[in-house]
Amino acid sequence: MIVELRGLELYGYHGVEEAEKLLGQLFVFDLWLDVGERGADDRIDHAVDYRLVAEAVREVSAQRVDLLEALASRTADVLMEAFEPRWLKVRVRKPQVRPAGLPVEFSAVTVERSSIDTPSIDRWRPSPT
Repeated sequence: MIVELRGLELYGYHGVEEAEKLLGQLFVFDLWLDVGERGADDRIDHAVDYRLVAEAVREVSAQRVDLLEALASRTADVLMEAFEPRWLKVRVRKPQVRPAGLPVEFSAVTVERSSIDTPSIDRWRPSPT
């Protein structure tokens, strides 16, 4: 079962440019959390309450960062720790950006996390002889 929150709009003061830090701008969060069967029994105390997910994202977004990468990573880390999903994906969009003065729909960073241990890439490299 995937719990989704798409289009969670939060005003923030993230960015590299001084104007972004002073004036702020809109950030849009899209979230997917694989919660297994939690909540299938119709008990909110067994479910991942998306109200609490939204509040956690608001708290992370209140802490200023320069880069979308940092904001998305911190959000993913907090959600993994707080809600313990099997897997999650966090996309943070910045709709009011104009890179090099050019119009784009948005810029975004997407981060995925999994609670399933994945083998280290080093395990698959040949040993030096």
